[in-house]
Amino acid sequence: MPGDFDPRDNADPRDDSGFDIYDARWLDDPRDPDDRDREVERGRDSRDHDPRDAFVEGLELPRGLERELVQDDRENLYELNREDSRTLATIGAFRVVAERDLEAVGDREADSGADTLEHLRDEGLIRFVAINEDERAAVLTEEGRNLLEANRRERGEDDQPQEFHAGVSHPRELQHDSALFEAYLAVEGRLRDQGAEIERVVLEVDLRREYQEWLQEHNKGNPASDGRPDRDPREIETWAREHDLPYIDDHVRFPDFRIEYERDGQDRHEDVEVMSEHYRGAYAAAKGQAGFTCYVGGSARGGGSGGAPFDPRVAEDFL
Repeated sequence: MPGDFDPRDNADPRDDSGFDIYDARWLDDPRDPDDRDREVERGRDSRDHDPRDAFVEGLELPRGLERELVQDDRENLYELNREDSRTLATIGAFRVVAERDLEAVGDREADSGADTLEHLRDEGLIRFVAINEDERAAVLTEEGRNLLEANRRERGEDDQPQEFHAGVSHPRELQHDSALFEAYLAVEGRLRDQGAEIERVVLEVDLRREYQEWLQEHNKGNPASDGRPDRDPREIETWAREHDLPYIDDHVRFPDFRIEYERDGQDRHEDVEVMSEHYRGAYAAAKGQAGFTCYVGGSARGGGSGGAPFDPRVAEDFL
């Protein structure tokens, strides 16, 4: 789609740029096989918090254990409970989420994660896609996205809503994209321990779409336009700084996703990049130089459940 393409951002992994591995935050994966069960149980012990709550905050959807009827803008009826609402909104926020990660954070009081996913599929709100031979992920159907959009709460003029997405955007990146929620869980846990309240997640596609709209602003409604953006490098650098995005080697750099949160009365954000086996050479270096939180987990490396801590001293393996 047009919003996914950045005509001024060269993603060629052969790009050469200076790099200091310590420019980036390299985040350990807390979900190693030995620790994963303890992490999940600790999350369940916190009855007043769920890492998915931010995604349903702006929605008028059921919050109880029993399923209730919910209507979309086409007068279709669906049955949802608290766990269904959280799961549906989470899938929409990240576009594609590994089934095992959804089941791991499921609220057993409400229902098992597997039963919730099967119910949402039977309702026609989600569908499954294969990540590899052993794993699958969930994505929203158009009906699922319509249901979320139809049940938004009224918001203030300055409020930024959580965006929801349906279907698969980049099939070749499915394995990588399905690891974003895993990375979110790790970062969200650390931020929450610091007293942060998560407000929303902004995916790379949404950041790029805003950039594209700005690039093309002068061409909108101009029949004589050739469609090429007329922004000069200085304007682009200013835009990047205003949006707290790195501008390196004449290109705006975008993270896989941005977590927006409030802490100590101030609005803040953290940009996260999921590293995978496909990240090599200068491309990996550029992501680290950008100052993004870099996460390596099980799904990101393409096999098995859970991952291993990433030691920045061995980052030359990526080079």
